[in-house]
Amino acid sequence: MNTAAILPSRNEPTTIAAVTRAVDTAFGETGAVIVHADSSDAPATAEHFAATATRAAKVPLTGLVRGKGAQILAAARRPEIAALDAVLIADTDTQGPDPAVYAALLDRVRGGAAVAVADYPRYWDEANLTNHLARPLIAAVTGHDVPQPLAGDLALSRAAMAAALRAVEVLPAQVSACVDGYGIDAFLLLSAATVGPVVSVRVDGPKRHAGSFPHLPAIYHQAVPVLLHLTATWNPQPGPAGRAQALYRVADRPVEPDRLRTMVTTLAGFGPYPAGYDDHAWPLPAAGAWRAVKSATPALEAARRLWPHYLKRVTDWLTGGQHASTRQRAERLAAAHARLHTAVLTPAGAS
Repeated sequence: MNTAAILPSRNEPTTIAAVTRAVDTAFGETGAVIVHADSSDAPATAEHFAATATRAAKVPLTGLVRGKGAQILAAARRPEIAALDAVLIADTDTQGPDPAVYAALLDRVRGGAAVAVADYPRYWDEANLTNHLARPLIAAVTGHDVPQPLAGDLALSRAAMAAALRAVEVLPAQVSACVDGYGIDAFLLLSAATVGPVVSVRVDGPKRHAGSFPHLPAIYHQAVPVLLHLTATWNPQPGPAGRAQALYRVADRPVEPDRLRTMVTTLAGFGPYPAGYDDHAWPLPAAGAWRAVKSATPALEAARRLWPHYLKRVTDWLTGGQHASTRQRAERLAAAHARLHTAVLTPAGAS
């Protein structure tokens, strides 16, 4: 099977070589290609990629327009990618990348999946956009419960990649701009879900990579409009009676009180909040935002209105989570997951 990898990067000279070697090992074949899609501020990342010996052919793309999605899409449009059967996309800030994870993702696509996404357990103070909004919303609306829908490590079939390249051409301009940034992960997953099976590949240990909290506003305002816009095209179906409760794997670790206070203070600084932003308990505002987009509210506007509700949810999670056990955290996430599913199926529940 002809395979390729796309490695989007920006200023990752210390990790790009290890990720490149791990991807090359995962291929286990000749004829593969690795496309480096770089928008770094300095040449060091590209130089480390170029200096890394691989069996696979390498295609360096440098000086790209900044934006994770723009970089991935630029690579996906390359002629070296167009006719290949499977494309792996891997985060290049990963520390200690595991070739077995990449190989497993490719194997699932070779086995017939449209998209395979890595399922890493996440530390309790991380993955706030995933745990509180992206995962439960995607599961409630599409029926695909993907534990890490924004994982960054995934593989796509040829049909799924072609579907994504078609879909991006007809997006509203504002949503397309979000796909060019951090909205790319949700976009690729939801596009692939329209053409074939969606699977997760379980990984036992947490992923070690650069923290996302410092970029929370940018990630939210790029990813959430994409989530809302694309899920609004689906018609959710009631789940089977007695379906199993969603399993959340929440890895424990101590968080220093000073760091926690800094995080909460940072969240508070993203206000001011409009009057009444806390009238409805989470996740009802999330269901309301989805329903608004389904009723023709622009996705960026719905995401903007949801922002203070989301900030309150993350603040409450961090302040309360520090006193909870690992099991309690997982149970609370699963309960909110179920409430959101009920809310999107019940108009009154999303008011």
